[in-house]
Amino acid sequence: MAISPVLFIGLICLAGGGSLFPAVEAIWLTVPTSGERCVYEDIQANVVVVLDYICIDEAFTQLGPTLDVRVTSPYGKELYKIANVTHGQAAFTTSESGTFLACLAMHHDQSHHSVNNSVIVSLDWKMGIRAKDWDSVAKKEKIEASPSFPIHIYGVELEIRKSTEYASAIRANILYLRIREAYMREINEKTNQRVAQLALMSFGVAFGVSIIQVWHLKRFFLKKKLL
Repeated sequence: MAISPVLFIGLICLAGGGSLFPAVEAIWLTVPTSGERCVYEDIQANVVVVLDYICIDEAFTQLGPTLDVRVTSPYGKELYKIANVTHGQAAFTTSESGTFLACLAMHHDQSHHSVNNSVIVSLDWKMGIRAKDWDSVAKKEKIEASPSFPIHIYGVELEIRKSTEYASAIRANILYLRIREAYMREINEKTNQRVAQLALMSFGVAFGVSIIQVWHLKRFFLKKKLL
């Protein structure tokens, strides 16, 4: 079945910084006619995030109904909100680590599409290196082919730059994991210390209560002249 020009234009609009439909990265989900459908992603702090979305009808021939889209941070802060759209892109930089929510719902007042059923939406999270506009980087860094070198040198230099960025991102992620590990280890040590203190305190209280009980029973028996 041929793709209509409307859908093709929609895909082109969302193609910035990479394909909208990579084989592994894109998420396909069904949005019901009523209520929201939310997708979450665990993201670290200080990470550039780009979220592409597009709504398709069930026949995959044209853009589907319009959507209401909102993205919230782990603490409920609204990072992105828009209504009555068929496709778009949300871009932001995370300020805290945690679970970020992207919620989609069918817009109530449809203007170009009749809604009888649930619709299919493609959602693509791009984070860190994937969210970077490498064409802009190439222009800014003046990475371009010169008359002395063949055109494929441009691609090699850009790929080397990408590999360097990936290596830096991996190093930063390892450092982040080491910091988290040290933090969790510190919490475990403090917890173990407090448990040991509580156990010692409980033993002391139980021992003290036992001494008081023995002393009380001894007085009782002496008073009754049983001893």
